[in-house]
Amino acid sequence: MFPDPRAQPLRVQADKDRLVEDYQLLIDLHKNAYRQGPGGDAESEKSVSLAMIDRAAQLKIADIGCGTGASALLLARLLEAQITAVDFLQEFLEVLEGRAENMGLSKKITTLCCSMDNLPFRDEEYDVIWSEGAIYNIGFEKGVKNWSRYLKVGGLLVVSEITWITASRPLELQKYWEGEYPEIDVASSKISVLEKNGYSPIGCFVLPEHCWLDNYYRPMQNSFNDFLNRNGNSEEARVIVETEEREIELYEKYKTFYSYGVYIARKLD
Repeated sequence: MFPDPRAQPLRVQADKDRLVEDYQLLIDLHKNAYRQGPGGDAESEKSVSLAMIDRAAQLKIADIGCGTGASALLLARLLEAQITAVDFLQEFLEVLEGRAENMGLSKKITTLCCSMDNLPFRDEEYDVIWSEGAIYNIGFEKGVKNWSRYLKVGGLLVVSEITWITASRPLELQKYWEGEYPEIDVASSKISVLEKNGYSPIGCFVLPEHCWLDNYYRPMQNSFNDFLNRNGNSEEARVIVETEEREIELYEKYKTFYSYGVYIARKLD
C-alpha cells in the first residue's frame, strides 16, 4: 500500500531531504513488484463482471493510483477500452509502459504522472473510474466525492478500500489502523458514503486471504534481502523492512478482522 506524500500534506516531514531518501528506498522496494497492494486478477475480473461492464464497448477508463499496472493491464486485456493509467511516481509508470509493450497493449494504455488530488481531467470525461488499493491516499470520502465530476452520468466507480469485516476487533489492531488510516470503517459505512455523494451502490465484496499473502506480502518478503543488499544494509533500508514486516505480522495475526472491500457504484444524475 504505497502512499502519495503530495496527497497527504500533514504527513510530510520537516526534513525534506530525508523524505525524498525514504521515498527513493520505497520506490526501489516496490517498483519491480507486480502489485503495490493486495489484489488479484481474478478479483479484478470479478469486479468487471459485477459492474456489468460491456467488454466490447469503446469505453474511457481512468485507473487512478495504478502503480506498476496490474489493474490497467488486466483491463486492457479484458476490454475494448482506452485506459488512462495515473500514478504520482514516474518510475512505476515506466515499468507499466514496458509491461504494456511486452504484452502488446500499448495502444490501449496512456500513462499520466500526477497526484490523484490534482487530476487534469475534463468534467464527465470517463465511463469508468477504477482505483485499487490507492484511494486511501486522499481518503475514501474525498476521493469518491472529488472524482465524481470526471464520471459521466451513469458511469461506474470501482474502488477497493481497507475495511473492517467484523463489528469489533482487538485493541492492538484498532490502534494500529486508526493511526495509519483514520477513515477505516465497516462496509456499511463506506456504502453510506457512496450514497451520500451521488452514487447508487451496485455491489461489494471482500478480498480473500490469497490477495494479501500470495499476491502481495510473500513476493515483498522474498525481495527483502536483495533490497537490503542493493542499499548497503543501511539503517534507513532496515527500518523500511521492519515497518513492512510489522504490517505483515499484524495481518497474519488478525486477518479475520479486516481486509480490502471492493465497492462498485454508479453515478446518479
